[in-house]
Amino acid sequence: MNLELSREIQQQTEKGNRDNISRTVFYQRFYEKHPEIKWSFLASIVSRNAGYNMCDLEGEWMRRSIPPKYRQLLFLTYERANWLIFSDAYPQLLLYEKSKEAGIPLFPLLSELNVSSFMQKEWQRFWSGGDEERLWTSLIINEQHLIQKPVIEHPVYRRRVFLSLPYRLQNWLHFSTVLIPTREGDVYGFSVHGFRRTKNRILLGRRLAWLLFQSPYKILFHDFAYLTPHTGSRSDYEQYVYPNRNRVPQLLRLTYPLIHHGRPPLQDWSQHAAHLETYYRRFSIPEKTKLTDWYHKKELELQIGILLEEMLFNDKNDR
Repeated sequence: MNLELSREIQQQTEKGNRDNISRTVFYQRFYEKHPEIKWSFLASIVSRNAGYNMCDLEGEWMRRSIPPKYRQLLFLTYERANWLIFSDAYPQLLLYEKSKEAGIPLFPLLSELNVSSFMQKEWQRFWSGGDEERLWTSLIINEQHLIQKPVIEHPVYRRRVFLSLPYRLQNWLHFSTVLIPTREGDVYGFSVHGFRRTKNRILLGRRLAWLLFQSPYKILFHDFAYLTPHTGSRSDYEQYVYPNRNRVPQLLRLTYPLIHHGRPPLQDWSQHAAHLETYYRRFSIPEKTKLTDWYHKKELELQIGILLEEMLFNDKNDR
């Protein structure tokens, strides 16, 4: 690869991959410049959710329920997965941008950026045919396979997070739910069971893409994203869900320091993957997409659950 181009892509990727806030902003800005690359907007919405979950860990209720070391490990799990995805996906986006500027496909250079051979073929396919849904599905497939071994199956995260995390905390932390808010005060989204399985997370991603780009509500989500700066705090959208509530926002950049990652040498996951075309098959959409009432109920359940836990714990200590 041209040394100057390689350095430019690396510098832009590092700049955008500083933290959850920068990743969200870079994804959305890229989509605004290149609206045909719809995965980038999906990635910004998922990144927003990661920020909400991170800030929740240091909010009032989670600090009362989860020990500090465990909260830090959960934060690092979110951070690591999202850092890895950006480090792989954003160079792909930049090389597409350079291809548009040059008027010729530069995708053979993806191999030098350690991008899977699967995505090298899919970018070439998109350049030739322009199938936007095929591309966003391919990027979903790629990102979820990418994090499977280094995060989901990593011995530390697997043992201390995914296998040990009590079921009640999985629900409270929304590990398997992605929420997409609107400025009208409603919340939409989907949940998926068995989020440790790659195919289930891919299905979740495809359903979210349908919601963002093909559902009757799609304009509402763009309106929210364009007019609501991302701070990492749920107050970004709870200002619309609970307009009369006065809550001090938990700002991500005032909560966590910058984390310096190193990308390990990763094998090309697609070299050993089979039946990838099955991920492009038609899929079902759950009847319930609006989760506003669920969200109100879930917040109440969280607070009541933690209060009951504290009462029982204190009661045992008083005996």
